[in-house]
This record gives sequence, C-alpha cells and structure tokens, in this order.
Amino acid sequence: MNFPINFSEILASLIFGSIGFVAFIYGKKNQCWAPMIIGGLLMGYTYLVTGIIWTYVIGILLTVALFVLKDY
Repeated sequence: MNFPINFSEILASLIFGSIGFVAFIYGKKNQCWAPMIIGGLLMGYTYLVTGIIWTYVIGILLTVALFVLKDY
C-alpha cells in the first residue's frame, strides 16, 4: 500500500496533535472531561481523515470547541 504524504498533512498532524496533547494533559490535571476528550480526538483524528481540507476544518472546529467547552 502506498500512502502519499505531503508536507501540509504532516504539519496539520503536528499542529493539532500538539494542541490535543496539551489539552489532554490540562484536562487530566484539572479533572475536566471535555478537554481530555477533545484532546484525544485532536491527537487521533488525523489518522482517520483523508484530505487536507477536511483535516484543517475538523482540527479548527475541535480547537474552537476546546476553548468553548474548557470549563466542563
């Protein structure tokens, strides 16, 4: 199987994975479920989504949801 990987996919994975990791650790320290769940989703969704536009759209939406739901 040949999976073509380009720079923009690697960059998106790095950016949103890093945001997800920090959110997961923040949620774990403060015992908040929403940042932990959204952080886990941010770290893992790039493996399931094909297409760079959808990768950025979903990543931006999850990051916005992280800031909106950070207190829950």
